Amino acid sequence: MTDATATEPVALAGEAYHQDPWGFFARLRESRPVTEVRMPGYGRAWVVTRHADVRAALADPRLSRDMSRWPGGARSRPSEERGVATHMLHADPPDHTRLRRPVQKAFTPRRIARLRPRAARIAAVLADGLAAADGVTDLLAAYARPLPATVLCELLGVPEADRAGVAATVLRYDAAGEMARVEEDLAAYFAGLIAARRAEPGDDLLSALISGNDQADETAGRLTVTELVSTAFLLVMAGFDTTVNLISSGVLALLTHPGEMARLRADRSLLPAAVEELLRFTSPVNHANDRFTTEELAIGGVTIPAGAWVMIALPSANRDPARFPAPDRLDLGRDTSGHLAFGHGIHYCLGAPLARMEAEVALGTLLDRFPGVSLAAAPEELRWRPVSLMNGLESLPVRLG
Repeated sequence: MTDATATEPVALAGEAYHQDPWGFFARLRESRPVTEVRMPGYGRAWVVTRHADVRAALADPRLSRDMSRWPGGARSRPSEERGVATHMLHADPPDHTRLRRPVQKAFTPRRIARLRPRAARIAAVLADGLAAADGVTDLLAAYARPLPATVLCELLGVPEADRAGVAATVLRYDAAGEMARVEEDLAAYFAGLIAARRAEPGDDLLSALISGNDQADETAGRLTVTELVSTAFLLVMAGFDTTVNLISSGVLALLTHPGEMARLRADRSLLPAAVEELLRFTSPVNHANDRFTTEELAIGGVTIPAGAWVMIALPSANRDPARFPAPDRLDLGRDTSGHLAFGHGIHYCLGAPLARMEAEVALGTLLDRFPGVSLAAAPEELRWRPVSLMNGLESLPVRLG
């Protein structure tokens, strides 16, 4: 075993990281594939960058999601006080199993398939709005963001009269100083909606989740109201930003690879494969959610001590040349099996089929309506959001042609 603490840790922050995480992680993968990094304002963490190591780490039960294991003492999440943090993403088994099981039963492929025509209508309405605009349009603000926000409202059974307001609340989440208010507003809204759906169920995921939970064997552990509210919040927020990033970064990737764009225009049957390659190539998140070692463990020949904070770099794994030949080349015909954009193991993203469907609809509609769409800025002028977790653009200026 080796000790990777001898070299001064680099910061998982700053211009080099936020504007080019692929290059940042590639340098670590080649020189220090498992190493300590600095998290400004928080301390030190370990980062894992190679595909084989990332996949193994995502499934390792010795890496916990429990914030009470934070190095130096337990930390609380501000969202806990607002009643939206008690969900499966923050839990280990057996709580994770109890929290995930009812969602998994309600989040069926059949439900997603039934939602596709509605998603297509939403995309068509947004495309109509794009067509009415002149000059340069921010595709992220006008298309990539409102589409998943509206689809998620449809999925959860938000009444038609409330959808614009709920979608607008979700869209405020990233605005300066708005996070706490958005969490409070959504917690209050979903508490009311859960009560309404319990009294009068509909044909939606939230009603199915409530019904399944109420009928569950008490010995298996039913979800509390706070856990139901937190789960609804998770489904909205986890399904929003990631899909926004997939759509916007996916469009950018195609616009900067005109050969692959032409290939997709000529053969729409490539759409499902294109979405998988765009997931691999763009990776909507920079790293999996925080993990903490419950005991000393070895990853990639490096010993990580017990009680350490571990960051698992998904974009790095998805561009590891040991797993994907010529990984920095967009190739809609490549074998993308094994990409880790949705994670791996017990925390594998339940919303993966929904995100895939939305991306197929969004890209297909855009190509159908605007075959001449082009980038309205030099790629190097575009800015990526300066946040650790999400890998997304600040804007995407395009000309629709």
